[in-house]
Amino acid sequence: MLAASGHKAGVERIRDVLRACVEEGVEVLTVFAFSSENWRRPPSEVNALMSLFLGYLRKEARKLRDENVSVRIIGSRDRFSPRIQQAMAEAESITDGGERTLVIAADYGGKWDIAQAAKSLAQKAVAGEIDPDSIDSSMIEPYTALSDLPPLDLLIRTGGEYRISNFLLWQSAYAEFYFTDVFWPDFDGAELKKAVANFYCRQRRFGGREPENKNNSGIASA
Repeated sequence: MLAASGHKAGVERIRDVLRACVEEGVEVLTVFAFSSENWRRPPSEVNALMSLFLGYLRKEARKLRDENVSVRIIGSRDRFSPRIQQAMAEAESITDGGERTLVIAADYGGKWDIAQAAKSLAQKAVAGEIDPDSIDSSMIEPYTALSDLPPLDLLIRTGGEYRISNFLLWQSAYAEFYFTDVFWPDFDGAELKKAVANFYCRQRRFGGREPENKNNSGIASA
């Protein structure tokens, strides 16, 4: 019961964080809704999460469209029920064309993302479309889940954990990390703004010597 109420509060928190993102000029927010490993949780908890996910997609899609926010769902959809798969497709269709983007990672894992990109390149190599010796990181990038969106700038980990739990492994290579003891159900707009303010204090060199200009193109929360 406690876990279910926490998950419900976490779903509702997305509204607050999205509002703060608009105020801070953030173009893309990615939230880790359900990882590839979360299927291992007790069936009752998984069922509760699925119910919340379905309800969120059906309830929020038109609100997000009216707020000019596009929904993008990344991850494998095969293990979701037909009803949830339909709700995913409808939410993406209804909100298509929004100026800002809410990315929902569902049945997603960073290792899965990289493996899918490698698989796509392997298929092209087998078909003779590319030379395997020519494959480098620049060729993998276009096949990753967020390749068409701005680079990830800030990754926020809530709940006092100091790991990213298989989230956006490829995309976070040069992202700034922000760790907070605040759990996601309590992570509101004010907490998001604290994270962004902390980000502005960083010097980002990307391996070079001169700091790069800072912007808020993409934020992810795990």
